[in-house]
Amino acid sequence: MIFSKLGTLLFSAYWYFVFLMTLVVYVPLMWAAGRRRGKMAPRDYDRYIHRVVSRFALFAVRRSGARFHLEGLERVPADEPVVFVANHQGDFDIAVFLAYLPVPHAYLAKSEILKVPLLRTWMKYMRCVFIDRKNMRQSAKAILEGVAVLKAGQSMVLFPEGTRSKSMLMGEFKPASFKLATRAGVPVVPVSISGTYLIMEANNRLIKPADVYVKFHEPIPTAGLEDLQGLPARVREIIEGGLTSGD
Repeated sequence: MIFSKLGTLLFSAYWYFVFLMTLVVYVPLMWAAGRRRGKMAPRDYDRYIHRVVSRFALFAVRRSGARFHLEGLERVPADEPVVFVANHQGDFDIAVFLAYLPVPHAYLAKSEILKVPLLRTWMKYMRCVFIDRKNMRQSAKAILEGVAVLKAGQSMVLFPEGTRSKSMLMGEFKPASFKLATRAGVPVVPVSISGTYLIMEANNRLIKPADVYVKFHEPIPTAGLEDLQGLPARVREIIEGGLTSGD
């Protein structure tokens, strides 16, 4: 048991060190991305940023020792923007999307991330939208910004629970975030994520390998959808039904 705890501590120190060093190594690429901004066609730039960030994320998640089981990637539309709606168990949820989602995408993210150097720059390059849920006026503005991103052709990822559950339980979905999809008239792709909290949150931020299951469900068109008010509950039910314990 002592060795197990020591091993976990050493492995976690290794992972955090590798993560931070890789982030630093990517600084020249960040500068290069900044110089290319505005000099490339917007969609070409989105694909370029996606390739760079995906390589970084894939490197990081593989070093965690976690085993990722993905289902339904063939359901992800390749030629139209969509809103990916997922449950939120842990920080590795975002890393999974970055590493394995094959299309360029942005995030509806908490404004607190703007305080994190380097990370905030990459997220701005990805066209992420930052929202302050405590400020109603700013939140409404963020939704409009997100709609503009979608109409420009960039998909988005959102976690309508608003915070990590750090467990297999799911919180209530905040319906306001679904306005991104309904106002832009783009499909919603429900995504069930199981097990990411076991990598970090269940271990007091220490890193432990775990099995992670990610299921992409059939897209739900929102253009012309009659029951818009029932959309959050419908999507939540689909996501909850796709969760697995891996047993």
